[in-house]
Amino acid sequence: MRISFVIPAYNEEKNLPKCLDSVARELARTHCDAEVIVVNNASTDRTGELARGYSWVRVVDESRKGLTRARQAGFAASSGDIIANIDSDTVVPEGWLAKVLREFERDERLIALSGPYIYYDLPAYHRALVRLFYIGGYLSHIFNHHLLKGGAMLQGGNFILRREPLEKIGGFDTSIEFYGEDTDIAKRMSKVGKVKWTFALPMYTSGRRLANEGVFRTGMRYAANYFYTLFFGKPLTKTYSDIRS
Repeated sequence: MRISFVIPAYNEEKNLPKCLDSVARELARTHCDAEVIVVNNASTDRTGELARGYSWVRVVDESRKGLTRARQAGFAASSGDIIANIDSDTVVPEGWLAKVLREFERDERLIALSGPYIYYDLPAYHRALVRLFYIGGYLSHIFNHHLLKGGAMLQGGNFILRREPLEKIGGFDTSIEFYGEDTDIAKRMSKVGKVKWTFALPMYTSGRRLANEGVFRTGMRYAANYFYTLFFGKPLTKTYSDIRS
């Protein structure tokens, strides 16, 4: 089984090296057939240059700014049987890759896998509040995916998809700019196979957006777009703020 890491990056010269170094450590710990693709998404800083400094990284340039356009460009350039969609401000924890491979190898019905974020740079009480949002989301996932058969939950920046089902549904919806992109792909993937959410597959990431816009306010915005996309097919919030630090 070949795995492709696809990492969209817009003006991420500060965070991208930490992300790539964590991927390198995981690949060294877990011997497997893998490729790493960084999508330089209309960056105006040294993101593309930094990515090209890693000999084992393939850089794809996508001039049309947008998260789903970057994910789709990376998917189109990839060759893996499974596609690991992580973000450029994430840090892959030890054992993440082994868990992913084990989950897909032992369950042929599984076509999408995801887990929560751990915001390593937020205070403990903010992380506890985030976990409450995840618990609510997980209960919704169980209800919608396993009972209603009408949707699922994936965490953008920490989700893995099988190639063939992703091709079958037509890839990512590039009309979605930011909010709802993970809910959309989860909903469409759930129509053709099993989607699994597990708290045993966390991913470290920066909490800069939550710190900048407020944890509760951001959480409610994500929740609103999750349910709106789930029931109406498109996100409620069409625009978003670029958060860079």
